[in-house]
Amino acid sequence: MVKPLIVSRSRESAKEILDEQAEAWASKPALRKIYSRYFDLAFQSCLPGSTLELGAGSGVLKKCGYSVLSTDLETTSGIDVVSDAQLLPFRDESFDNIIAIDVFHHIERPVRLLREARRVLKPGGRLMLLEPGITVVSRYFYDLLHPEPVDMDADPLLDGPIDSRRHPFDANQGFATVLVTKKKKRLEKVVPGISIIEHRWIGSLAYPLSGGFQRWSLVPSALVRPVLALESLLDSTLGRWCGFRLLITLERNLVEH
Repeated sequence: MVKPLIVSRSRESAKEILDEQAEAWASKPALRKIYSRYFDLAFQSCLPGSTLELGAGSGVLKKCGYSVLSTDLETTSGIDVVSDAQLLPFRDESFDNIIAIDVFHHIERPVRLLREARRVLKPGGRLMLLEPGITVVSRYFYDLLHPEPVDMDADPLLDGPIDSRRHPFDANQGFATVLVTKKKKRLEKVVPGISIIEHRWIGSLAYPLSGGFQRWSLVPSALVRPVLALESLLDSTLGRWCGFRLLITLERNLVEH
């Protein structure tokens, strides 16, 4: 049986990683502008009402002005509730939306996140996942320049025991791509009552040029707007082959069968 987890190369503490990400967010205006576009795309598919954020980290959604109830495993500024996305401390049918930015690929058993999302979402509620997208082009970038590994043979719907010694930033960047390309039909059997209604390949240009949360960047802040405009054209035509990000919309069924 294939294990669903690939361990990150980083052995830094979670706090150290979050501090580095917060520093990158504060020091890279181009990164903030690029992610703001991705956040807007994600929230366009959200429903009116309450929104729960999973894995809020350094709290960038709130910093961008979005109204969310923020949760994370770590206690940082802006976190409302400390909790594990695999076991949420909320009542059934509590939220209209759940949003998770770069969280799914860090979860040891992603199927548990999906089950918990289905439980706490109201009927018709939506789960938005913004994740690394593994394409022909992005695979080389992630393999060579990103510290988190990719395993396209791992199964995000495989359940099993939770390792209490596991580092919170251990990861498999392939989880989301595997979910939409190989496990979409099986999802409805493993987690009945929730289904993928849309997925979009985005981030073909601006994201890789920005360097993400790495220290380097090849795009100055002044050029972000035209680069994003060009990226939108690339995403709509070539995103499946050269996109670096994957935006997934899941919905809890209105009627349970």
